[in-house]
Amino acid sequence: MAGSGTNAASREPVTRDRAVRAAVALADTGGIDSVSMRKLAAELGIEAMSLYYHVKSKDDVLDGMVEVVVGEMALPSGADGTAAEWKTAMLERADSARAALGRHPWAISLMDSRTTRATLRYHDAAIAALRGSGFSIAMAAHAMSLLDSYVHGFALQEASLPLDEAGDIGAVTEGIMAQREIMQSYPNLAEMAETLVLQPGYAYGNEFGFGIRLILDGLETALGRERSHPG
Repeated sequence: MAGSGTNAASREPVTRDRAVRAAVALADTGGIDSVSMRKLAAELGIEAMSLYYHVKSKDDVLDGMVEVVVGEMALPSGADGTAAEWKTAMLERADSARAALGRHPWAISLMDSRTTRATLRYHDAAIAALRGSGFSIAMAAHAMSLLDSYVHGFALQEASLPLDEAGDIGAVTEGIMAQREIMQSYPNLAEMAETLVLQPGYAYGNEFGFGIRLILDGLETALGRERSHPG
């Protein structure tokens, strides 16, 4: 007996790839907790036990879901040692990762907790680009930690804040500002809201570019210092 899937979906052969992508769609709609083997089987139009002919386990599904998201992230190309090239490559990598995590916010908590070939390839490519630009192993490790922590943290905050589709937090801010008696106790927050957040064109997402460039500039300074004083 078929599950909740459509007749057309039921006629389409079930494969691991199709099961994983259906799981991604479930998570995109209802969060990672909405992904169960029973719900996934129903989405595919098969019985729950039949799903195990196509995937090994729920861990196999979760690994596949991470692989799908990582597959949407750009791999940095190798660099020839110039500051502009490695910084551009890392900026593009960061922008791509943030965009992918924005489409799949449930993946933020899974990215670093599940080791797949896709994640290994993703990190290895970044190290290769940095090493090709003259980064020592230690400096490459610093760069990876800073960049990935910032990207994942920013993506988590974007997923948590009450932003509209344009990334605007103005509606909520206006509601808070309307509580004048409360805001009188927090004059600095009130000033920021009135002079920045509530001004036309402000979007929280624009803060990402400022932060990532600050990190890249700091890494460039640290790299130059390391080259001037090796060892």
